[in-house]
Amino acid sequence: MVYTRKDVSTLTRAERRRLVKALLEIKRRGEYDEFVRMHIEYYVSDGEGGLRTAHMAPSFLPWHRRFLLELEKALRRVDSSVTVPYWDWTRDRSKTSAPWTEDLLGGNGRPSDRQVTTGPFAYATGNWTIKEGVTDGEFLTRDLGRARDPIALPTKSELEWALKDPVYDTSPWGSTVTQGFRNKLEGWGTGRGSVAWRNHNRVHRWVGGAMLGGASVNDPVFWLHHAFVDLVWTRWQHRHRDHRYLPAKPPGPGDRQYRRVVARHEKLPPWDVTPDQLEETGRIYRYA
Repeated sequence: MVYTRKDVSTLTRAERRRLVKALLEIKRRGEYDEFVRMHIEYYVSDGEGGLRTAHMAPSFLPWHRRFLLELEKALRRVDSSVTVPYWDWTRDRSKTSAPWTEDLLGGNGRPSDRQVTTGPFAYATGNWTIKEGVTDGEFLTRDLGRARDPIALPTKSELEWALKDPVYDTSPWGSTVTQGFRNKLEGWGTGRGSVAWRNHNRVHRWVGGAMLGGASVNDPVFWLHHAFVDLVWTRWQHRHRDHRYLPAKPPGPGDRQYRRVVARHEKLPPWDVTPDQLEETGRIYRYA
């Protein structure tokens, strides 16, 4: 059965309530923290050894597509009507519009310590204690727009810059490539300051707080952000139908700039699935 991922700004009050309730329930069961741990484990950067899958690699998009599907399975075990909505950050750019409302994800962090004090994921509710992270903090933090050093969300034209590139990815398949749709969307750029963070990465920086680094899953907006990133990949696939995931074959030690990355028909850890299989998901979900 195909289900629909909706724009978060179009959710009804009942849909917002069900989404929040399902997220809080899988957090209570301990399932949510398993997703945080998994993302931390697979957040391997260019300078580290081993196979890179979740970030700074071609598999950034299929890995997060499967990650989203696993989260949706957990939510739908609680309430079969729930799906992950997407946040279109090229359109909903205010700090007070969806998803930053009292009945959804709550708002910005307070100035003193960036602690989120509004909405269902505020620490004071007792329902959202951070248990897996890169610091000892127990409360959710945000710094929307980065008050001390302001940064803007990506624009439609910046996203279009990525979408119009017909090549999925290029060698050396990491954070330093300047061509290819994958890194133009993932957003590892050159230079200093906000210009070095593009599209996906810039959004993480704009939200700030818990959304910085491998433990970014601790902020539920992670899922809404990546649902939109997944939608953008879907749009790219429809626009460039003759172009597919690259590399088609595993790079080897003899290549000029060898990187251990997942090729099209290789298994994508930790799942028994390949990027090739994750390119077609229209039979599972669609976007409204």
